[in-house]
Amino acid sequence: MSRGITTVDPATGEELAFYPFTTPDRLDRILENAAASPWGRSPVDERTGAITRLGDALAGRREELAALVTLEMGKPIRQARAEIDKCVGACRYYAAELPEFLRPESFDLDGDTAVVRIVPIGVVLSILPWNYPWWQVIRAMLPAIGAGNTVVLKHADSVTGTALAVEQMFREVFGPGVLQSVVADSGTASDLVADRRIAAVTFTGSDRVGALVAARAGTALKKCVLELGGSDPFLVLADADVPAAAAAAARSRFLNNGQSCIAAKRILVHRDVRDAFVDALVPHVEKLNVGDPTDEAVDVGPLARHDLRDTLREQRSRALADGGRVIAEAPAPDSGRGAWFAPSIVEVAGSGSVLLTDETFGPLGALSTGADDAELVALANSSRYGLSSSLWSADRDHAAAVGARLQAGAVFVNTISATDPRLPTGGVKASGYGRELGRWGVQELANVQALRIRGPRGAR
Repeated sequence: MSRGITTVDPATGEELAFYPFTTPDRLDRILENAAASPWGRSPVDERTGAITRLGDALAGRREELAALVTLEMGKPIRQARAEIDKCVGACRYYAAELPEFLRPESFDLDGDTAVVRIVPIGVVLSILPWNYPWWQVIRAMLPAIGAGNTVVLKHADSVTGTALAVEQMFREVFGPGVLQSVVADSGTASDLVADRRIAAVTFTGSDRVGALVAARAGTALKKCVLELGGSDPFLVLADADVPAAAAAAARSRFLNNGQSCIAAKRILVHRDVRDAFVDALVPHVEKLNVGDPTDEAVDVGPLARHDLRDTLREQRSRALADGGRVIAEAPAPDSGRGAWFAPSIVEVAGSGSVLLTDETFGPLGALSTGADDAELVALANSSRYGLSSSLWSADRDHAAAVGARLQAGAVFVNTISATDPRLPTGGVKASGYGRELGRWGVQELANVQALRIRGPRGAR
């Protein structure tokens, strides 16, 4: 039996392609090329020029790249195009802002000259998931590349075709050695973390695997950035615009087939507006168009893999057995081969339901109520996760006061959680540590180096 990865169309269950694992010799060459790349010595204007060209290349191949994403992971085609567009926007942002982010900062220290500068640390190993196969790369690695680092990418098995397209485009734009992709099993990926040529590791995925990556990186004394699971709360306060909140909750929960770390997984509603909120939410869920992700009219496609669907089915069954009840559902195709799941919202009581304690990575949401702000905040903070959150109130001061009590890496008021290249993204608690995007992402995987010089200029 050949050792490698076979990708599968999640909408049909049909096999797409077989990719052999990267051989040990090839892997060694990849690491050597990354370590020897002159990219870290390139001037800033050369880096911004390459990032500009990357944005142009993404825009020019938008349809082709989006179609491959849809084929490999089932993302509805309109959303796949939007993912590519978001990557283009991030390229434009970094091309414009990188010179300022990398500008050395000078100080006068008792007559000495001091400079703090951003210096690349070397080769970054990036282990990424499948749910946003292009945006994950841009979000996690473009700031690191802008800082002068090179990247070895171990992408998710199910989007190996996209991973190779990423590598090809980066090679065309940045030249050889700046971003290279490997096809590897988990054991090889673990060995890569400890390899002497790897300076730092970034991982996006489950907290279970993230803990293993962090332990391996810690043993090797490697910098590690983790963006892990999320069970994000969506709080609807008594003074919220209920129709707007309901529409946003449905969009956040079911965008990207429900497969987003920062989706509204736990909808927590003040009991005074519970009935009005449910009445407004149900039509948004029931009218979702679930089907062939290549269809322009489809809102929700299949889950990316069959095991993900099976996990979601088991979570829903447990929630219903514990007294939960389905309050909204959209029909899904009846297909034994596709990874289909009917988008649904289950109302649960108390804080012990699996839909409140565990992450649900797919189109399955939980709704629960609280008697007042304090109870809603307590429910929100009861999760072991702390990635992002969304909070709805007509009073900005009220919202800010409640939001300050949430244990999360980000709080969004009267809008859904979303990543933006201008803002840092990352979590607390079991959602990981470190930050990506903005100037924070550039500095996170860099050596913030202090230089202090004593003596007159020009002295020999």
